[in-house]
Amino acid sequence: MKFIKSVFQTMRDTTWLNAKETRRDTTTVIAMSIAFVVFFAVVDYLVQLGLSTFIN
Repeated sequence: MKFIKSVFQTMRDTTWLNAKETRRDTTTVIAMSIAFVVFFAVVDYLVQLGLSTFIN
């Protein structure tokens, strides 16, 4: 029972993001995900190009 009361107290004490902050954070996550995809795609292409040069 003490655990349940503690959970409810923690939920009351928690501060939640507002809509503007949520949009900002979501945009940041999406932008960083796209940046990582592009970075790893370029690195993958360069490694593939380098390996195919050595193999052929």
